[in-house]
Amino acid sequence: QVRLVESGGGLVQAGGSLRLSCAVSGLTFSNFGMNWYRQASGKGREFVAGISASGGMRNYEDPVKGRFTISRDNVKSTLYLQMNDLKPEDTAMYYCKTSRGRENFWGQGTLVTVSS
Repeated sequence: QVRLVESGGGLVQAGGSLRLSCAVSGLTFSNFGMNWYRQASGKGREFVAGISASGGMRNYEDPVKGRFTISRDNVKSTLYLQMNDLKPEDTAMYYCKTSRGRENFWGQGTLVTVSS
């Protein structure tokens, strides 16, 4: 059974930092690319950042470039998202996601709230 469990969310002031984690089990983590998505209240889920299976390739949505860093530890089967210089518009539920063939696997999400 594939399981993704996010943690690390919380309340932070604008300009602050948070580090999100996503612990993955039930698949060979090092074989799969991983992604972070977010969903603000009343809006659709949007892509934030992605990383290849080896970690050698990363991409980001434009609003977070230069502020967020995606990384992974293939020994610990854990995905990370370091978020710096947080802004109120970053407030959202953050989800990790991976895909295996046509199957998509999502975590339950972790809430990030940025106060102005």
